[in-house]
Amino acid sequence: MNRETGKTKTGSGNTGLLLRFLRGSKLLFALSILCSALTTLVDMLNPQIIRGTIDNAVGGKPSDFPLWVNDIVDRLGGFSYIGQHLWIPALAIAGLGVVRVAAQFGTTMLNSWGSEVLVKNMRDTLFSHIARLPYAWHMKNGTGDIIQRCTTDVDRMRSFVAEQLTAVFRILILVAMSLYFMFSMHVKMAVIATVPIPVILAYSVIFRKEMHEGFRRCDEEEGKVSDIVQENLTGVRVVRAFASEGREREHFEKVNENYTGRWVHMGHVIGKFFSIQDILCGLQILLVTVFGAVFVVRGQMTAGEYIAFISYNTILSFPIRRLGRMLSEMAKAGVSLDRLAYVIDAEPEQDRPGATDADMHGDIRFEDVHFAYEEGHEVLKGINVTVPHGTTLGILGGTGSGKSTLMLLLDKLYELPEGQGRITIGGVDIRDIRTEHLRQNIAMVLQEPHLFSRSIADNIAMAGDHLDRAAIEQASQAACLAEAIEGFHEGYDTFVGERGVTLSGGQKQRTAIARALTQNAPIMIFDDSLSAVDNQTDAKIRASLEERFGTATIIIISHRITTLSRADQVVVLEDGRITEHGTPDELKSAGGTYQKIYEIQLGIEKGGAQ
Repeated sequence: MNRETGKTKTGSGNTGLLLRFLRGSKLLFALSILCSALTTLVDMLNPQIIRGTIDNAVGGKPSDFPLWVNDIVDRLGGFSYIGQHLWIPALAIAGLGVVRVAAQFGTTMLNSWGSEVLVKNMRDTLFSHIARLPYAWHMKNGTGDIIQRCTTDVDRMRSFVAEQLTAVFRILILVAMSLYFMFSMHVKMAVIATVPIPVILAYSVIFRKEMHEGFRRCDEEEGKVSDIVQENLTGVRVVRAFASEGREREHFEKVNENYTGRWVHMGHVIGKFFSIQDILCGLQILLVTVFGAVFVVRGQMTAGEYIAFISYNTILSFPIRRLGRMLSEMAKAGVSLDRLAYVIDAEPEQDRPGATDADMHGDIRFEDVHFAYEEGHEVLKGINVTVPHGTTLGILGGTGSGKSTLMLLLDKLYELPEGQGRITIGGVDIRDIRTEHLRQNIAMVLQEPHLFSRSIADNIAMAGDHLDRAAIEQASQAACLAEAIEGFHEGYDTFVGERGVTLSGGQKQRTAIARALTQNAPIMIFDDSLSAVDNQTDAKIRASLEERFGTATIIIISHRITTLSRADQVVVLEDGRITEHGTPDELKSAGGTYQKIYEIQLGIEKGGAQ
């Protein structure tokens, strides 16, 4: 799962991905940078006003300011007049202060506005892209880790762009203007002030690589913690039922300890970095202070120049000190951008060129189908079976025999590789059928039905567009769910907890069945979706299906022989191969697996009746 490169699909690297995220907020950040530049300009002018007041207005030294500055001073009465009326430079400084406050307000407001637009764009982009990623991708990536990428990493990118990236431009202006004024006032002092800067920069760059790697490992460990929390919250009933709280707590504490250890290590790295940086910056300030005092004593620098120089050096030391924080945040942001790029770079589901909306009312054929989730371990081995349109196929098999895999391939949740056989509907290879059209015409009830935190009516209506209450109630009746819903205080408006925890297993399965029935699809798949209902309800649902969908092709996967007894044909899967194929009556006396299971279940039913 670790990304080894920062390249995006466009080949422009992570910079291209960042620019893509910045669509809609670039202008806001640009205006924020302009306001920040204005703030910096004000900061640069104040020391010059103080210098001119001390040296020229009070000290009487001839002006060495540019001509346009002298023209402004002359219009105010000259430096001597200003020296007698010190309220003028005080008023100028106050006026610049007002401008600075307004510019700072604009910077903050525009930054906040831009960052929210950025986050919205990032979330929308990620959610839209993740929704189109293949089922196989989701099976390989932990839910907690994906959530962390879409929350923590997104927030970290917002923080970096809003607080650090825009500050880069202000810092560049600060450094450039500080050095300009420092060199214009005293070249020797400017050289002394700038000599330590390359050393500090080189030291910072060296540490950045170590910080980047450290933050990447911290993010990976945080993803593991998120996975465990997500699994335990969604599986809390299983944990409680098996009294596994202690075991799960130990597992969590072990992973959390590794996560904490990573951050403790990063604390050492960052502490060492900032400590050495502070020493270097302190030495730079000390050099400027000492040599400046020496030059003033020798008469090589005026008091006003010394004060202005100290001010500019203080301004210059700010970005140097800020550099450490920026590099730290840049390392974090680089890791987060890599992790987001991993998601964005994942190829979404795509149809073949020329994919069509084929007729879905034809025969379904599996022709020599082979499939493996992992190389070297085939789950399906040469499956050949035809399901005539309007008939029912029953599939029986043990765990890991490939039953569900066969249906996932039919629905294109997993792509059947070229050269591994064909699956056709009405003679058309499903790889040549538009995926959305295919799934709209296949109603599938999975082995583990997933319900959303919405009302029962909303969960049933998810498969259809703008279904009215009558259609929802009709589907519920067919799924033998209506009676249970009527027993709830709020009926169809009853809120279903996360993953349907407020419903029983059978109610969840019947809700999922009702949801599938609303599609009125020509192909229906029930993947062991009646396992949590009793035999009587099972029989009612099957009878309802035959009555309502007599012309549909139905595929039923089940371990219950009674569920398969009314199928037109049954196949038995063992280790990825079809070992038995025939009608239920034929297989009952064929001496194979079907007969053994039939006799065992028949004996259990008779024993229960007695």
